[in-house]
Amino acid sequence: MPKNLPRVLLFLRLSIFLVMLMWVLDKFARPTRASFVYENLYHIPGLTQLFSYFIGFVVLVIIIAFVFGWMKVISYGAVFLLHAFSTLSLIPQYLKPFEYDNELLYAALPMLAACYALFTLREYDTLYVVEKRR
Repeated sequence: MPKNLPRVLLFLRLSIFLVMLMWVLDKFARPTRASFVYENLYHIPGLTQLFSYFIGFVVLVIIIAFVFGWMKVISYGAVFLLHAFSTLSLIPQYLKPFEYDNELLYAALPMLAACYALFTLREYDTLYVVEKRR
């Protein structure tokens, strides 16, 4: 194993956590926006403010486990799947990159790759984790 790999994976974990944390905080700060996003982008209508808070809380628990490297298969896998759902559900918007500032959506693709890389290499992610490599 390259000696700098754990540092690289730590940086990936922290940067992914930061992005996911901002998404969670947005659900608490602007729950009506979260409802709009779920209805218009993910085609899930009728979500209430309370449900936005619930989703925010669940994702917050997941990303806290993720940032501490706890239950890696579950927490890293959940972060990857959440981001994959979010990214892949927007495929129609990727096909119209210059409409409504959709070009910013492309930033989700390298993050998806980073989530996948971290999930795949989780056994080498050993810096500042609760669950050390066995």
